[in-house]
Amino acid sequence: MAELRTEEEQVEALKRWWKENGLSLIAGVVIAGAGVLGWNAWQGYQENQATAASMRYQQLVNLTAGNALDEAQLPEARALVEEIVEEHGKTLYADLARLVDARLAVAQGDLAGARERLQALADADSRGYVGGLARLRLGRLLVADGDAEAALDALESGVPEALAAQRAEVRGDALHALGREADAAVAWREALDLAETNDQPLYGVQLKLDNLGLAAGPDNQGLDS
Repeated sequence: MAELRTEEEQVEALKRWWKENGLSLIAGVVIAGAGVLGWNAWQGYQENQATAASMRYQQLVNLTAGNALDEAQLPEARALVEEIVEEHGKTLYADLARLVDARLAVAQGDLAGARERLQALADADSRGYVGGLARLRLGRLLVADGDAEAALDALESGVPEALAAQRAEVRGDALHALGREADAAVAWREALDLAETNDQPLYGVQLKLDNLGLAAGPDNQGLDS
């Protein structure tokens, strides 16, 4: 009888628990199911957004490919940049589009606008790869615009290790613009060493070194190599 009573009590306890919690359990299952469906729908939406952003960015790349950008294409390119940034602002493609936008500003002679765009992107992605690219381009722009000291400041931090060789090259360019040829040579040699170590060929750096005309010696090893 004791065993029967225990079984009856267990059944009764289950009945009571189901009466008290059954509805919420069913609701939980329904919500969980809806959550899975919602998550799948969200994932699908994200994939569609990424695909759309990728397609728009590819259009932008095709439109702006090459060194010379047709003046007539600038409005269309700018419109594509705005579309990508507005509709896909949190994606990598939006940041890449912002880099292109800075280039478009340079093409239109708006150097101040280009500096502002690159600085904003560098600040927004202060430790990331795209932010590092923005700093490199900002450094090159500042050197070309006659502000080599500001270029050195821009490259002081925020450039990831993956871009160390390019950073050293641009630092060399800035130092050369300041008339500090020996320092420029050191930076360019560092760029070549890093490029070789990381298997990232840099074109034109050796020519810059050769053009310095410095004799190879203890402090100038590799200038003629």
